[in-house]
Amino acid sequence: MSELNTNNPALKWLEARLPIVSFVDHSLGSKYPAPKNLSYWWNFGSLAGIVLVIMILSGVFLAMNYTAHVDYAFNSVERIMRDVNYGWLIRYIHMNGASMFFIVVYIHIFRGLYYGSYKPPREVLWWLGLVIMLLMMATAFMGYVLPWGQMSFWGATVITNLFSAFPVVGDYIVTLLWGGFSVDNPTLNRFFALHFLLPFVLVGVVILHIWALHQAKSNNPLGIDMKGPNDAIPFHPYYTIKDLYGLGVFMMFFMFFVFWAPNYMGHPDNYIPADPMVTPAHIVPEWYFLPFYAILRAVPDKLGGVLLMFAAILVLAALPWLDTSKVRSAAFRPIYKWFFWLFAVDAVVLGYIGAMPAEEPYVTIGQIATAYYFFHWIVLLPLIGWFEKPRPLPESISAAARKGKAEPAPLTNNLGTTEKA
Repeated sequence: MSELNTNNPALKWLEARLPIVSFVDHSLGSKYPAPKNLSYWWNFGSLAGIVLVIMILSGVFLAMNYTAHVDYAFNSVERIMRDVNYGWLIRYIHMNGASMFFIVVYIHIFRGLYYGSYKPPREVLWWLGLVIMLLMMATAFMGYVLPWGQMSFWGATVITNLFSAFPVVGDYIVTLLWGGFSVDNPTLNRFFALHFLLPFVLVGVVILHIWALHQAKSNNPLGIDMKGPNDAIPFHPYYTIKDLYGLGVFMMFFMFFVFWAPNYMGHPDNYIPADPMVTPAHIVPEWYFLPFYAILRAVPDKLGGVLLMFAAILVLAALPWLDTSKVRSAAFRPIYKWFFWLFAVDAVVLGYIGAMPAEEPYVTIGQIATAYYFFHWIVLLPLIGWFEKPRPLPESISAAARKGKAEPAPLTNNLGTTEKA
């Protein structure tokens, strides 16, 4: 790692003792080479990191005013909304931030699926991304329980009861989660503690995710590796500016829900205090769990549904081997591209079915959509790789960029090398 080029005596003093500035410069600055053809679809990784920071900061302020007790939790949330200075704003940011987090992460995952970002040498990067998604789901579920409304209580009851389907150990797991023999005060205390802890575990996994990304380098829309300095540009200022523009657009979308539709993605029953004696007519999880909830309900057997729900996520870990094509990007895979969009439609259908009552025709549609979900990964994906004839790949990123154009004069970039304009 080269020394930091600065005339600031304070930075020189710090650099000699803790070279953090040069480390950031090499990791996210002008010394870090990135493919020159990254599109705005690559903004969603940085957006997810920013939303994670927003969620942690807003969560810390909410925790200062929250009371984790079944007799006071609901009223403490109402006090945050009505009496704490700007408490309504902090809560709406945190509440809608959870949905925003899942939106950007799901888009980030689908971008990875489209451009083959799970293929070698990025398998560990992909697995760490799946771990992040699982931690997000656990954190979001526990956070949804904390307001202690009707959906909070009954959602916790239904989801934790699923573990009782496992033979021998199932009942012990449920008792451990509950802290007793029903969803009650010990359950709320455990969920509050874990909801506060897991985001910091999430930060650790995100750091590993970024480390793995810098080791394997970023994928790109062409799905080919950088073959020299002409294929790369410095991350700063080119992509930091691009990320800032994407952040501005995203914040307008985010703030629309915070200020004009704060409860649009929530459930009205959660503004009713939890009552163990009154079961809601239709218990549904938050929207980001609905596809997996539909898969859970697709199997009449309780254990089978639970196993299938977990398999829906775990099957993604096997994608580097299930996808037998050597070509990464769907831009050069005409057959895979069609089936990718068919899978995206199937995921939306599963989300819709998850929000519907467990009755016909929704049950049958959910079973068909679930069957196609696994059929796509386990059967179609290997077959497409064997029989599909991909389009020819470009020689390099630079060759694709200047195709059909006159050869430009070389320029010197911030990496200390020459590149084509």
